[in-house]
Amino acid sequence: MQDDPRAGTDNGAAARPAAPREPVEPPHDPVAPPREPVDPAHPPAAPERAEPTGDGGGPIDVRTLTRVLFERLAELPPHAPEREQVRAALIEVNIPLVRYAATRFRSRNEPMEDVVQVGTIGLINAIDRFDPGRGVQFPTYALPTILGEIKRYFRDNVRTMHVPRRLQELWVQVSGAMEELTVTHGRTPKVPEIAANLRIPEEDVRACLDAGRAYNAASLEAAQEHEGGLALLDRLGYEDSALTDVEHRDMVRHLLVQLPERERRIVMLRFFANLTQSQISHELGMSQMHVSRLLSRILTRLRTGNSWDE
Repeated sequence: MQDDPRAGTDNGAAARPAAPREPVEPPHDPVAPPREPVDPAHPPAAPERAEPTGDGGGPIDVRTLTRVLFERLAELPPHAPEREQVRAALIEVNIPLVRYAATRFRSRNEPMEDVVQVGTIGLINAIDRFDPGRGVQFPTYALPTILGEIKRYFRDNVRTMHVPRRLQELWVQVSGAMEELTVTHGRTPKVPEIAANLRIPEEDVRACLDAGRAYNAASLEAAQEHEGGLALLDRLGYEDSALTDVEHRDMVRHLLVQLPERERRIVMLRFFANLTQSQISHELGMSQMHVSRLLSRILTRLRTGNSWDE
């Protein structure tokens, strides 16, 4: 049979689909752009994977990609399955904006990932409320919403001490006045200057400054790096039990110098050398009874605080 070569060719053609090398390029699906930037590990690289612009220019930047995604989101019906994909792409593309806003609160000693999560809630709210038809750029609209959500988190959940709402609201004005006066005078403003700028009493300014420091309380057992690793508890003073005896010792010293030499020596041997009356009598060459009478007389004078010569 002469048809064997043609049969071999047909078999090779039939086996050709098993090697998927030709369909390398993805199909030109109009929904492809929203799926491009969904890579949270490398958000800055999302514009590089974006499709070229319609006029033959370079890659689409984040602002342009955000605008395209919002246009696509507006075209979709409310209950379309693709709507959640576009919304998720908008969130992931604008995560760098949340991280930028979170860096403003780096001094609050709160884990940065927690602040980013709270800011992401503000980003989601901004996406749901944003209206592209108003002609406002999305970052301009979203940043105040993100900052407001983070500030609300610190106000309601982070403070370890309760601060009245009036002081919390006044603290915003005081902090703003401090920044303005710092730029004007080139130094940190004083309390009277802040009070004069805001036309409020100085007591309110001091209360606001104290409230601004009440976000968290340092642990007494936490090690302080600038103190050589010592905990705050190790550097706190304590009540000395012998402190109350200082005045008594000073008064006794003042009365002892007024005693005659023999009586002063008896007191020193009895109460400082801890000798018994019998040992004192042997030391001074007198009877124990005489030592007892002298001690009784000396202690009476010392208790009353009277001079020996009276």
